Amino acid sequence: MNAEDQRLIENENREKNWQRWGPYLSERQWGTVREDYSDGGDATWSYFPHDHARSRAYRWGEDGLLGITDRRGRLCFCIALWNGRDPILKERLFGVTGPEGNHGEDVKECYFYLDSTPTHSYMRALYKYPQGRYPYEELVDVGRRRDRTEPEYELTDTRVFDESRYFDVEVEYAKAGPDDLLIRFNITNRGPQPAVLHLLPQLFFQNTWTWQCDDEGCSPARPSMKLVGDVVQAQHDTLGQFWYACDCMGTPDTWAWLFTDNETNKVRHHGLPSESDYYKDAFHRYVVSGEIKAVNPAQRGTKCASYGLDLIQSGQTKTVRLRLTHVDEPLITENCDGHIERFSEVAFEGFDDTFETRIHEADEFYQSRIPESVDDGRRQIMRQAYAGLLWTKQFYHYVVDTWLDGDPNGPPSSDTRKFGRNSEWRHLFNRDVISMPDKWEYPWYAAWDLAFHMVPMAHLDPRFAKDQMILFLREWYMHPSGQIPAYEWHLDDVNPPVHAWGVWQVYKASGPPRNRDKLFLARAFQKLLINFTWWVNRKDPRGKNIFSGGFLGLDNIGVFDRSKPLPQGHLEQADGTAWMAFYCGTMLRMAIELAEDNEAYGDMASKFFEHYVAIAEAMNCMDGTGLWDETEGFYYDHLFVDGKSIPIRVRSLVGLLPLMTGVILEEKIIGRLPGFKRRMRWFLNSRDDLSTHMTYLEGEGPESETITRRLLAIPSEDRFRRLLAVMLDESEFLSPFGIRSMSAAHGLEPLAFEFGGQLHEVHYVPGESESGMFGGNSNWRGPVWFPMNYLIIQSLKRYHAFYGDSFQVECPTGSGNLMTLMEVAKELEDRCISLFERDEDGSRPAHGDLQRYASDPAWKDLILFYEYFHADNGKGLGASHQTGWTALVASMIRSQANVPKYSPVAEAVQ
Repeated sequence: MNAEDQRLIENENREKNWQRWGPYLSERQWGTVREDYSDGGDATWSYFPHDHARSRAYRWGEDGLLGITDRRGRLCFCIALWNGRDPILKERLFGVTGPEGNHGEDVKECYFYLDSTPTHSYMRALYKYPQGRYPYEELVDVGRRRDRTEPEYELTDTRVFDESRYFDVEVEYAKAGPDDLLIRFNITNRGPQPAVLHLLPQLFFQNTWTWQCDDEGCSPARPSMKLVGDVVQAQHDTLGQFWYACDCMGTPDTWAWLFTDNETNKVRHHGLPSESDYYKDAFHRYVVSGEIKAVNPAQRGTKCASYGLDLIQSGQTKTVRLRLTHVDEPLITENCDGHIERFSEVAFEGFDDTFETRIHEADEFYQSRIPESVDDGRRQIMRQAYAGLLWTKQFYHYVVDTWLDGDPNGPPSSDTRKFGRNSEWRHLFNRDVISMPDKWEYPWYAAWDLAFHMVPMAHLDPRFAKDQMILFLREWYMHPSGQIPAYEWHLDDVNPPVHAWGVWQVYKASGPPRNRDKLFLARAFQKLLINFTWWVNRKDPRGKNIFSGGFLGLDNIGVFDRSKPLPQGHLEQADGTAWMAFYCGTMLRMAIELAEDNEAYGDMASKFFEHYVAIAEAMNCMDGTGLWDETEGFYYDHLFVDGKSIPIRVRSLVGLLPLMTGVILEEKIIGRLPGFKRRMRWFLNSRDDLSTHMTYLEGEGPESETITRRLLAIPSEDRFRRLLAVMLDESEFLSPFGIRSMSAAHGLEPLAFEFGGQLHEVHYVPGESESGMFGGNSNWRGPVWFPMNYLIIQSLKRYHAFYGDSFQVECPTGSGNLMTLMEVAKELEDRCISLFERDEDGSRPAHGDLQRYASDPAWKDLILFYEYFHADNGKGLGASHQTGWTALVASMIRSQANVPKYSPVAEAVQ
């Protein structure tokens, strides 16, 4: 067993807290809902803008540049930089806000997550810092002027990287122990001339004392930092004592310790609480403005920095070493020779050796996770995808009850605020490390994103994956009604119900088939029953098993904004109904699995089998109330108004999602559940009409198998083939990079739909949204989205397990090239993976036409994992670091290597 797997086991067994420290520091705390104390809770971007972030204390967390913190966010470390030209110290990532960007909020920085182990025993990231003045105003002004049909204006579109005039700032972390962190900066001048860089590695406590808050996790005691000899002693009442040492950059004449307090600048922000005359922005004022008196001369406070500057020659790399460690004993001692040893003299003994060991161990760990058969190019993609997935963990603190009512020493709360946003969620208590979609653009959890994140995570760290899935089902997360919280802007919004599927995927990764974690599955199943009941009670308006939902993330896929009520009538959604069949099918598989050890689950299996059949029957009904269109061979949303059901013939993912509902029932398993088998037989015999509307077949599996299998699926075999013909048509859904979210046919023939005296049109948009109607930076009207492609690919493999190699289809449609469903699934995987692979010119489609990523040695090995992708050219769009669900690319590569679905450490800890 490799060293990292051993650390995971020690961590899970609570022998050593290896995951106490990690990249849990947010990259954007400003502009979030939880920091918004405006009266109505609507002015998120304007209440706490980027310009305030350097001088106002946060209430619910902290942020920083490529930083780390403990799992409760108490003591934080990050880097700050100044090139001598910028108007502000570079302490955090900058981006345009929703109103400023022509496609909504967008980070305007160049940074890359390059490596991380699950325990964060080793981490590496890179930030590219321009040597010229950072173009803050230019980025905002151009973004505001551009309309939605134009591309976003990025930092790489400005001239700040001309002639490579920038610094590569590589940040590395290595753990010598669970509470002993070694930090190394490697700073390279990529420019043609010498350049000066000011470096300020910062250590600071989260401000939990100013607000006089009493919610759990907020310590009212004021922590302290002070200089002891040449090291900093940091003391916290719950975290304990830590020591912080720096091996300075430059010479002693150009290096110093600076201290201040993590408090609001009350001169700049009148009326906000502050308990010190030394403010959060002291280092900015000291370095940029030359205000010597801004820092505390007593060299104590709650925030410190080891400040150095140096002239770095062209092509030269300078290294800075730091250490943050928990030691109970004083670190200034007298040795046997009478020499006074300071901690800084011994802190860096063996420092580089520890780094080399951790790097070697990280390589060993990924050798066990990435199959040998994977080539070097794809191995690099997997490694960076996993790195991004692990780096986007974040400490997330949001107590709705306290946030609504306000703190004793915080901004007052009005009745409008108390009964406004999220007021129905007063029970919600978030104080955990959570996997984020993107730590800048989405620095808050999204429930359905998280389910996809945990699929690749389960191969790295099965314990964390299981804990994350259970977390959202706990009573202080899940609403008493059974709803799972969506995201902080509107906790009430509805996400597609994929949590059960995520639980099932993580369960399958928890060990070999006969040694999986059934306790985890049972715990999740019980809570998912409550959530399923909420769906049935709230999202089936007519009680006919035809569902609605809106679906945050899929809200702009149709004619209307599906997340908002219509003026009259309601939508009956093909995807909403398919999602519920998908939910039923997953719960059915769970119940059958659990029934092997507990007969009571057999009754639940019967319940979900019958519910599945009822949904399939309703969706396929031929009396005009179903959602299948026999003429066009597709499933469509219907508008139900004045007693009539009117189809809305938009060819989108809505009509493809019924493909993913297939469930295979194996005779050998059903045979062990006589109660379920008897009930299933009786139900089917009493409803012999069902075969007209759904696939229920008995037959042999693939030729290599002799087991009898049964298939439950919404589309019959004939309808399945018709859907595949549309999906695999390159003039419709099949793009060079996967399955489009809308048929390209709508580019030539937009759909026009008249309703309420207005004409609504839908047309294919392969890239970013051209409409502000559904939000600024999201588009489901054409681009390739990884989560949906992953679900489709999985379902094709499931169908192949039933039909075998004898079932073949044309791929692409009309090509005459026949493929099995497994071959089609691999073809789709290859198209998705190709987004990140180099072509013959060295370019990766996801990077668009940026030549530096193809030819510049300092850029060509760097990969960004975007939110979604242009369906025609593959360019990455949306959030540039949404590695969470885009990390599914690693699972796609892994699946082609035919390796076990579970991780080695999962088996070891069972």
